[in-house]
Amino acid sequence: MIIQEFVKEVLLEDIGRGDLFGRVAPKKEATAQVIAKSSGIIAGEPYLEALAQFCNLELYWLKRDADSFQKGDILLKIVGDAADLLAAERTLLNMLLHASSIATQVQPYIKALEGTNVMLLDTRKTRPMLRNFEKYAVRVGGAANHRMGLDDALMLKDTHLSLIDDLESFMAEARKQIPFTTKIEIECESVEAAAKAMDVGADIVMCDNMDSADIREVVLYRNENYPGVLIEASGNITLDNIHEVASTGIDAISSGSIIHQSRWIDLSMKIVT
Repeated sequence: MIIQEFVKEVLLEDIGRGDLFGRVAPKKEATAQVIAKSSGIIAGEPYLEALAQFCNLELYWLKRDADSFQKGDILLKIVGDAADLLAAERTLLNMLLHASSIATQVQPYIKALEGTNVMLLDTRKTRPMLRNFEKYAVRVGGAANHRMGLDDALMLKDTHLSLIDDLESFMAEARKQIPFTTKIEIECESVEAAAKAMDVGADIVMCDNMDSADIREVVLYRNENYPGVLIEASGNITLDNIHEVASTGIDAISSGSIIHQSRWIDLSMKIVT
């Protein structure tokens, strides 16, 4: 239902009170192709299928979610009433472009982590009202989602910690107030802070903007004292340093750039009949 509601709103944004071409369009069936003008990873299939239902279109996929494609490849064919097809064109391409661009951005990071057991995670740095859509594209690209929102994990960042006088007492109260299955993650900027976070019962410790040497110390402290705690690294993670960070023994790396630094690939739709 979430996908259908989202697609309906996106379509309404473009069509408004109705595509004016539809008033004079010839009553005929048409076939179109979406053609890649650059390489990438395709994403957007469930969203385009929902759009096709709204617009009475039939989609024939030549590439499916997570498939790679090259310049010149035909990704899918679309069949339907000519007016309906053209009314849906920009919405269809925008969703396919946006999702595929994020999935394409994720792939080099995934490849850089090959040979490690480190998970690549996204962040909450998503565009307003596009979180589910963008996080879906991250999964298609091969990474995993961090929190979807403030309601599925308790994360204490520096802004939260500045308001807490007694972290140990706060944690004890938090365990009473949040659901039993909910994890608590604490953001730490030093080895000492990470050790304290584990001492007071954090489930996950985030090493924020720490260098690799400090992260190794955090991992060593975890291994010797709290083997069940998960260690996440975040902050200024790039393709140049991601493998080095992953080699410290952490469990996950989170990066907002796999979403907000993605660049749109190049796709186009052409009527063929």
